[in-house]
Amino acid sequence: MQQTNLKEDLLRDLKKYKNRVFAKHHAKYFQTQKGRYGEGDFFWGIRVPQQRIIARKYWKDISLKDVEELLQNKIHEVRLTALIILVEKYKEASDNGKSNIVKIYLSNSKYINNWDLVDLSAPNILGYYWYNNSLEDFWKYAKSGNLWKERIAMISTLYFIRHGRFTETLELSRLFLGHKHDLIHKASGWMLREVGKINKKILILFLTKHYKVMPRTMLRYSIEKLSPEERKYYIEKYKV
Repeated sequence: MQQTNLKEDLLRDLKKYKNRVFAKHHAKYFQTQKGRYGEGDFFWGIRVPQQRIIARKYWKDISLKDVEELLQNKIHEVRLTALIILVEKYKEASDNGKSNIVKIYLSNSKYINNWDLVDLSAPNILGYYWYNNSLEDFWKYAKSGNLWKERIAMISTLYFIRHGRFTETLELSRLFLGHKHDLIHKASGWMLREVGKINKKILILFLTKHYKVMPRTMLRYSIEKLSPEERKYYIEKYKV
């Protein structure tokens, strides 16, 4: 594939999948209304499998400079496609290449501003990187007070969990016990559930200590894989 105009070629290919009905649905689903978490975002109505098709076509040849510009696009699906490409490039990159991709990700995190963008990319880029390097930026994100940076930090620990490391997930879950946003409750509960799938004892220890003060959504997400009797126990105790 020739290097010229790959960014514009990619955008033209994406536009072929535009769908007004889906765009309207996506705008509502991702809460772009005034005052909601996705306020001001714009959609073309392109489904993720279609975006993956385009990403597979371009990821090897498109430059990181072009990918970074795509990540700054006002259209949600363009940003998601850029992140899919970044994830693929990260898998194949050298150590220096990985560091460069992480710098691009961190310097453009304000554009990674909805849960699907975070969830698709954070474990596979920052999770990998932070697991193997300094956690300084991880804790900056966790304590930033910014919804999306906080979710990036929490969801990035999915990589840690998959490698048997639970400390950061548990510490963040404790940190977020008093968080006000449901998207953080969901993220924390999801990660706790993943911990429990690998080490149920650690999850039970966390629940025993904190279930009375856990946000209800966090609790419900965290116990989804427990037995019906165990779920009932925590829900009934929670109501007391």
